[in-house]
Amino acid sequence: MSDGSDDPRLAGRGDETADTMRGRAGESRLKLRLLLRTNRLAVTGALAAAVFVAFVAAGASVDPSFRATVADSSVLDYLFSSMLGALVTGVTLVVTINQLVLSQELGPLGDQHRRMSDTMDVRTYAAELLGETTPADPSTFLRDLLRSARDRAETLRAAVAADRAGDLGREVDVVVDDVADNAASVADRLDAAEFGTFEVVFAALDFDYSWAVFHVERLRDEYDLSDEEDAALDDLRTALVMFAPAREHVKTLYFQWALVDLSRLIVYAAVPALVVSGIGIAFLGAETFPGATLGVGNLLWVVAAGFTVTLVPFLLLVSYILRIATVAKRTLAIGPLVLRDSRR
Repeated sequence: MSDGSDDPRLAGRGDETADTMRGRAGESRLKLRLLLRTNRLAVTGALAAAVFVAFVAAGASVDPSFRATVADSSVLDYLFSSMLGALVTGVTLVVTINQLVLSQELGPLGDQHRRMSDTMDVRTYAAELLGETTPADPSTFLRDLLRSARDRAETLRAAVAADRAGDLGREVDVVVDDVADNAASVADRLDAAEFGTFEVVFAALDFDYSWAVFHVERLRDEYDLSDEEDAALDDLRTALVMFAPAREHVKTLYFQWALVDLSRLIVYAAVPALVVSGIGIAFLGAETFPGATLGVGNLLWVVAAGFTVTLVPFLLLVSYILRIATVAKRTLAIGPLVLRDSRR
């Protein structure tokens, strides 16, 4: 092997940024920005605007005209009565979501005690790993774990460099450089992140601990290591492995947080949507809102706006579920398992 960085077993990381990795996974930056980074209310607003424009464009281009269609049929009654029933069902869905999110919070004393005991056990283990009190802030906790992994990676480099060069030294350099650079980049992003926003989870997603754990295990299996080198590898592996459940825990907390926010927003949006549906059933007809604006009948503008308002609760659900499902797909595996072809 002429150079450790040319080893095909080490291909896939090197000096690549997180954006490059995502691009190689077949997902464009624009797609991931819309699915993950963009504010959910902004996504909902964009979807609502698209629905409104599509409704107006369709209504303005049909023949006979929209007003004539309304006069000859009970389309408005059917449209808004259907939305009224869907909204009532949607509120029921909100109750179901809340029950799902809160189910583990509502348990007997014994279950709560076990939850607390498990949490404190993990905090004690993390404190031993970090050499200090485990931070209470989720982003600080993840950041400290990353810095521990970076420090232990450098310790591994020093242990190997003190004993030998050759293939092992080159491969360790590739792994250590990747872990150190990746950990430093993600830790910097976590510095400015606050839990409750998506930035904490989004930053944590970009630390590729699976790749690092796999190569740490491979180095141990393929080389005859000294006691110092073996201990340094074990320390690095411990730090990397600790990051996995910590990230999953923070991700789970964020999912619960987001679903509670979603439930509240749907309830807020459902009230005006129900009112608009009732008004549409009771008062809108072919002779309502005569005249035209910008060449489009005023009745069409009003109906399009009303229909869009009734869809807002559903659009909120779509925008939040798109993000949650995307994150869940990208974190299905825990440990040194790589699901995407580009990473394998």
